[in-house]
Amino acid sequence: MQAIIAALIGLAGSALGSVLGVMASAKLTSYRLEQLEKKVEVHNQVIDRVYKLEQHNEVQDEKISVANHRIEDLERKVEAA
Repeated sequence: MQAIIAALIGLAGSALGSVLGVMASAKLTSYRLEQLEKKVEVHNQVIDRVYKLEQHNEVQDEKISVANHRIEDLERKVEAA
């Protein structure tokens, strides 16, 4: 009878240890996942800002190109006159 009680106490201790280990592991995994989500959000914000800057840069390049053509046209008119 004492052996059975000792075995049950050992079983309960092992089960409790396993449950606590799984809970600790899940808590750590959850924390690390939250930290990763924060980093991804920061990364996505940077990507969005870079995309907007690239669009703005394309518009500015087009404006410069148009201005250069206008200057060339004006220079031709001055040379012709």
